[in-house]
Amino acid sequence: MTPSRERHGPSARPHVARRGVCLVISAPSGAGKSTIANALRAAEPQLLHSVSVTTRQPRPGESDGVHYHFRTMEQFERMAATGELLEWATVFGRGYGTPRGPVEAALAEGRDMVFDIDWQGHRQIRAALPHDVISLFVLPPSLAELERRLHGRASDHPEEIAKRMTAARDEIAHWQEFDHVIVNSDLDQAIAEARSILVAARLQTARQKGLPGFVAGFEG
Repeated sequence: MTPSRERHGPSARPHVARRGVCLVISAPSGAGKSTIANALRAAEPQLLHSVSVTTRQPRPGESDGVHYHFRTMEQFERMAATGELLEWATVFGRGYGTPRGPVEAALAEGRDMVFDIDWQGHRQIRAALPHDVISLFVLPPSLAELERRLHGRASDHPEEIAKRMTAARDEIAHWQEFDHVIVNSDLDQAIAEARSILVAARLQTARQKGLPGFVAGFEG
């Protein structure tokens, strides 16, 4: 007779305290970075979204502290000068930036954040949080496909699309600065690849600050 085997159901994974991950996703406009970032947040509601600071006026329906932190240019420049912003830029005369405090607090609590920003913002955040940033660059299948997607939005004039295509070439030139690169030819696959990068980042040995104590329990 074949000896019977005792079967055990799956056991809960032991909790090991870890530091949070700051996943930065960059791409040229139209390549899908915002779509991928939003899909990750939808799949994992616990992922945090950083509320940016801006000097532009609130639009109808926008609330301070929910959609943006609305500040004057003087306040914005003071925040940048005193190190209260992880990254910032002035675009068409308007300031945009990421507050440092909420991000650092979330990471210390083991909570993860996803940013969809440009290569310059990635550079600044990596310089500020060199051990916490995992970066992903999203490439389009081709420039022709990227232009087709931009035309498909039906929200930009041809002149604006031409500017975006010029900016796309500049953005793509910085792909080597990123930890990971994916080609978004199939959105579902691109989302799955981005999620696998986030999962792997969570399991990095150095990030799991509770591992020494957990492993000590095996030493008896």
